Amino acid sequence: MNPFARRLAAAGLLLAAWLAGSGPAEGAAPPAGARGGMILIPAGSFLMGRNGGPQEEAPAHEVHLPAFHIDRNLVTWREYARFIQAKGPAGPKGEMYLDVEDPDNRIHLKDGVWAAEPAFADHPAGELAWHGAVAYCAWAGKKLPSEAEWEKAARGTDGRLYPWGNQKPTKELAFLGFRGETGPVGRHPRGASPYGVLDMAGQVWEWTRSLASPYPYNPRDGREDLSADAPRVIRGGMAGSDEEGLTSTSREVVFPPRQATGHAYIGFRCVRVDEAVN
Repeated sequence: MNPFARRLAAAGLLLAAWLAGSGPAEGAAPPAGARGGMILIPAGSFLMGRNGGPQEEAPAHEVHLPAFHIDRNLVTWREYARFIQAKGPAGPKGEMYLDVEDPDNRIHLKDGVWAAEPAFADHPAGELAWHGAVAYCAWAGKKLPSEAEWEKAARGTDGRLYPWGNQKPTKELAFLGFRGETGPVGRHPRGASPYGVLDMAGQVWEWTRSLASPYPYNPRDGREDLSADAPRVIRGGMAGSDEEGLTSTSREVVFPPRQATGHAYIGFRCVRVDEAVN
């Protein structure tokens, strides 16, 4: 059993033990057809994963995706506050959308209005559970990216290691610092992906909808099941990640108990698949 498979098996044991024990103003969702701030990723094949790195990233293999749009920037605290104003900090079944009690939360209720702290309004939103990211994207007429969609948007079709190429990360290319540290989104254009998507390395890890299944990637094998209570993959690294964690192929596993709560170092962006461009 390879290391990634062992981690998944361990995740099942941990889960069993745990079970035993830019949006619109004023809380309105954006129009379903709106693509403001999104970038088109053309249909076609790309190289997913890599050989010679961590076991869970192998084997490198070709994946074909239909065209889709992806948010140029990470969802910010300002944008997420509009969603919380519309839907509240918890879902209809009590699932967490925002960890309002955490000291790193930057959205607060005052005089009946949920609003972001001004100093952090344009930083990537954090302290939001996986369910909150899924619900936000649905509210916005979009969805969370699969890890395949995320990786193609990050590295394009030439097999590069990082969004900007194969050069090692620097503070000119990505927001780097300590765990949980963030900065305003979109401030590192030199680190853009081949398609112009920003902050796909550093800042915060990014939620995806994909289950943590071994490669090769197959979207029809159940790994895109939103109802599954199982480990999922986050992508992109955070400000405090090392060079390996910042690669466009890096896969970090988040178990269900951690998916159910917020973390200052995990954010997200959304995608939309448009039939008109396929």
